[in-house]
Amino acid sequence: MDTNVLRWFQLVADGATVTEVSELEWTSQPGVSRALARLSEEVGAPLLRREGRVLRLTRAGATFKHHVDAMLHQLDDGLAEVAQLMDPESGVVAVAFPHSLGEWLVPGIVAGFLKKHPDVQLDLSARHDETTPATGTGSEIDLELTTLRPHGRAHHWRGLLREPLRLLLPEGHPLTAGTAPIPVARLGGECLITMRRTSQLWVITDSLLSRHGIEPAAGLVADDLPTLYGYVAAGLGVALAPGRVRAGVRLQRLAEDDAFREIGLSWAAGRRLLPSAALFRDHVLGLAKSRRLPRPPEEMDEEYPLRSFT
Repeated sequence: MDTNVLRWFQLVADGATVTEVSELEWTSQPGVSRALARLSEEVGAPLLRREGRVLRLTRAGATFKHHVDAMLHQLDDGLAEVAQLMDPESGVVAVAFPHSLGEWLVPGIVAGFLKKHPDVQLDLSARHDETTPATGTGSEIDLELTTLRPHGRAHHWRGLLREPLRLLLPEGHPLTAGTAPIPVARLGGECLITMRRTSQLWVITDSLLSRHGIEPAAGLVADDLPTLYGYVAAGLGVALAPGRVRAGVRLQRLAEDDAFREIGLSWAAGRRLLPSAALFRDHVLGLAKSRRLPRPPEEMDEEYPLRSFT
């Protein structure tokens, strides 16, 4: 089968019109239509059906496309790997991360990597949904800096560091009177501001409170850390979050030693990393092992470093 025709089929199946494919590929519209018809003949089943001016996948077409996507993904990876074997410094590495790590961890890592490998291109993307892994067999993401530790054997994961959670209080709150660490149990009567459930920080704080049997009153929900801090500064409630210096917000330590979020590096187990992606992975793990990772914005007396990097 012609790989070009398979790519045309992929484009049409993903919503492109035959006209758009012909213009993109610099070929005639009838030529594309004939090629798609021949593909159906080769497969032995109709792959597309016309609904008005739009082509839709048949049941056989949907099944076939699943395998076409996987095959072309592997083919593209193979071509890229061969190119990078000739020059490992010429590749593109796609890295995902949650917004909160983009504030401090990612810039320092990237700056150090590009200083050593200036010709490698990095495709960096901040994620809003942190509760599912960004990497996977069919994903375009090579590596993910994440606070979500994947379960099972589908992903590799290496711990980097643990960032403590702080209790965020508005100025003048009664709990700001002392300097001693505050037990989570003291939050039982407080109005707690949280992140949305698509944030891994929500998962972490909810788990922490559940482990200690605490159910604070539900407060406002924030889409990001700056907004959460703004709500606290306005006196709309308290929150549990990584420490950031912000006017109108007092940071208090928590007494519990399990009040932290774990930050790690993840990549798909079923997909071989290309040489340039392996360079980035080794750079990050090397920084972690030598404890030279960037520090969180709040200078902390204790950073809870992980004891092992397995």
